[in-house]
Amino acid sequence: MSLAAARALLLSPLGPVARAGGREHGEVKVSFEFFPPKTDEAEANLWNSIRRLEPLGPSFVSVTYGAGGSTRERTHRTVRRILDETCLQPAAHLTCVEASRGEVDDVARAYWDAGVRHIVSLRGDPPGGTGVGGVYVPPADGYANATELTAALARIAPFEISVGVYPEKHPESPSIDHDLDVLKAKIDAGATRAISQFFFDIDAFLRFVDRARAAGITIPIVPGVMPVTNFKGLCRMSESCQASVPAWLANLFDGLDDDPDTRRLLASSVAAEMCARLEEEGFSEFHFYTLNRADLVYAICRVLGVREKVHA
Repeated sequence: MSLAAARALLLSPLGPVARAGGREHGEVKVSFEFFPPKTDEAEANLWNSIRRLEPLGPSFVSVTYGAGGSTRERTHRTVRRILDETCLQPAAHLTCVEASRGEVDDVARAYWDAGVRHIVSLRGDPPGGTGVGGVYVPPADGYANATELTAALARIAPFEISVGVYPEKHPESPSIDHDLDVLKAKIDAGATRAISQFFFDIDAFLRFVDRARAAGITIPIVPGVMPVTNFKGLCRMSESCQASVPAWLANLFDGLDDDPDTRRLLASSVAAEMCARLEEEGFSEFHFYTLNRADLVYAICRVLGVREKVHA
């Protein structure tokens, strides 16, 4: 597909962006996830992205840890800088990996003292690059899982605590029912919101939410949306977390390795259409995995009716 053909598809009266953009929008809430930079160039790109998205007034922005806690100090520095230099509310990721209970508790207290009121509580990926689904062995003096971590955070301070869910089942879980039991335990421990892993099978996400509600889970379950222009990279990420990649998505990106402009248009279209469908299903809050790139996310927010609320 040529760039001109893709643009015509997106902007035609029957196209996904035009269709979604023409709908009446309620009060949509958005949040953005960033990862800490590893180089000076990456840091400049991160802050360009933060400044671009800041005027949209997100509910919060989260900053991740790398696998095995490998970016812990950079995460802390990024969160502190967001607090000091922006009007954004940061949600710091905190994991159990390769840290004692005392070390994790100290970080949580330091966050609270610095003004952070929201933590994303996660077990974390196993160290050593094995990724999600690898063998995880908790430290002898550490928290065993996100449920224990969540309970500790709730004891330390009245944090808002978000936790993760996998609409298509956690790679290490025997079943969705087991995942729902774990989510219930996290809620009992103090979790106030669940944010989903990225997905492209909307029906699978809706089934997961329906089962959660039937099980008596009432906290918000926020869909995680990741606009992707690099299909090969998406496949690698999806394999590690076992998120399915539908054949229709593969077909859209087939043959576009050397056509980045069309890939970007298609990424915007897919994400906007997903959000429009989810909004029709009653969802009004979306968490965007930005990959530290603001342009696609900004455009999708415009489609959702999100406009500038603050001045950076």
